[in-house]
Amino acid sequence: MAIARFPSIVIDCPDPGALAEFYGAMLDWKVDVSSDWAEVRAEYGQCISFQQVDGYTPPVWPGQALPQQMHLDVVVDDLDAAEAAVLDLGATKHPHQPGTSFRVFLDPAGHPFCLCVN
Repeated sequence: MAIARFPSIVIDCPDPGALAEFYGAMLDWKVDVSSDWAEVRAEYGQCISFQQVDGYTPPVWPGQALPQQMHLDVVVDDLDAAEAAVLDLGATKHPHQPGTSFRVFLDPAGHPFCLCVN
């Protein structure tokens, strides 16, 4: 029997509402925002939460001076179409692209995430 369940992951950021809107639009998940907390939730229950951190400093990837500590991989059918869509949402394509079956981007708060094809 499991000791716990995995309901969500929490990401630090300067503006929880803005980051929730970004991921909600990218994943087509429901967005719920309060003053210093926000979350996006899939119909099947998976959730990503965002908490406000004063003095937030974004990670610097791929270096370790300010390590990423975590990142999200999301699966897409078409890398080119998905890239255009996340750029329209406010993502930035990272100049360092170490693979061919995925692409690395930074969300609006500077967290790395990858668009991946199977």
